[in-house]
Amino acid sequence: MYLEEMVRAATYAILPLSGKNLAVAGSTGARTAKGMEVMKNLREPGSRDLWFLPLGGCGEIGMNLNLIGHDNQWLMVDCGVNFTQSHYPGTDPLIEMPKTSFIDQRKTSLMALLVTHAHEDHIGAIGKLWHRWKCPLVATPFAAEVIRRRALSRGVAVPEPIIIASPGNDKRFGSFTVRWIPMNHSTPETCGLEIETSAGRIFHAADWKFDKAPVVGPEFSAARYESLGLRGVDAMISDSTNAFVDGESPSEGNVKANLIELIKRLDERVVVTCFSSNIARLISLVEAAIASERRICLLGRSVILMLECAKSLDMIDKDLKLVDQRHLGYLPRKEVLIIATGSQGESGSGLSRLSMDTHRHIYLEKGDTVIFSSRTIPGNERAVKTLRRRFVQNGVTVLHAEDSGSALHATGHACRAELEAMYRLIRPRVVIPVHGDSERLMENARIASSAGVANTLSGMNGDLFTISPATSVSKGFCEVGRVPLV
Repeated sequence: MYLEEMVRAATYAILPLSGKNLAVAGSTGARTAKGMEVMKNLREPGSRDLWFLPLGGCGEIGMNLNLIGHDNQWLMVDCGVNFTQSHYPGTDPLIEMPKTSFIDQRKTSLMALLVTHAHEDHIGAIGKLWHRWKCPLVATPFAAEVIRRRALSRGVAVPEPIIIASPGNDKRFGSFTVRWIPMNHSTPETCGLEIETSAGRIFHAADWKFDKAPVVGPEFSAARYESLGLRGVDAMISDSTNAFVDGESPSEGNVKANLIELIKRLDERVVVTCFSSNIARLISLVEAAIASERRICLLGRSVILMLECAKSLDMIDKDLKLVDQRHLGYLPRKEVLIIATGSQGESGSGLSRLSMDTHRHIYLEKGDTVIFSSRTIPGNERAVKTLRRRFVQNGVTVLHAEDSGSALHATGHACRAELEAMYRLIRPRVVIPVHGDSERLMENARIASSAGVANTLSGMNGDLFTISPATSVSKGFCEVGRVPLV
């Protein structure tokens, strides 16, 4: 949903929720120029203040950019983009980034930009925006490698230097002390951020799930989060993506076993499409190719870039041999495994060209199989349905994770049972739901309340969440919006 289409609340009300307090927005109205002028005159955070201010990613899924304010200083967490599919066939999606005028005016007070993980909705605008601020940029090795290579591929200046952080590291930026906490997610080295100040402690959990059998990274450890809870968390910033999904998310280890077994059973060419940043899935497909005596071909710039990032950090064997697209026609069909981008029906992607039989070097035949090891992101249903129909009309078998009895995809986001369990482990004083539309934010707040959290604060981009000295939400604190990434 576009921010300009969202109606803004005139007031906030405290609603009872199972005996707890939930601050929520009321009705909306457009922000006026006069209102924007008033906002410019609001005070900066003092030494007793601890603030959370989302410029993107709150009231929507994507385009994450959060600010933490304390003692006249700011930290930025992530700087991402949003992709909006075009309504016109054959045209590229619109790529947008947050409007950052609020922090642009305070760049001398911006202590650092902290990256939680290497997904485009968390890092995609860094190449365009970081040069406005030139603050310390901090990321784990994998995220740093992706940021560098993305910048080079897009012809923009590479942000340098990038400070490398690792789980367990403590780093100080002005009045903030930050510790990186490993989290399970669908891209390597995802970390939550424990942010400590003299006014309180925030746990920004980033995107996360529980995974007891991950393919990459450490397995879930309750003790890790219990120990964080014992240190005292004043506010937890919490992913709301799967707040309406019951139970727990599948493990990547289970998906790996299922993909290997499935691909071994297939006779002709196999094409698997997945999110290119899911290095665990790429590793699983490499092992599936070995187990089924197939050779791998990559189709799509994004998956090639991600594989190179993983190889440079020894996550995937540097000596892995790939087949050039131009040579696939010389191989027996049963010896081919193609890993392709385009799982969301993107026009111009390798998978889209295969479905229309317009790829220069590769064509699929009756008996070949296309596996969607992915979920359909809301808004892309029509494009994916069209893509699948084209393959079926050409006699190609299509298997989609959403229709499969065995797990062929694992979400990277916590479901209801995981959210509840995490709140009981962390025991935060306040939960602030983010990374979701308004319905998901409200549902996440209900889950937190049912798990014993005393207070939840819900709002939208541009609202100021005060954590200390007292909890509150101030609507429309600053100007927000979307601008094209050009």
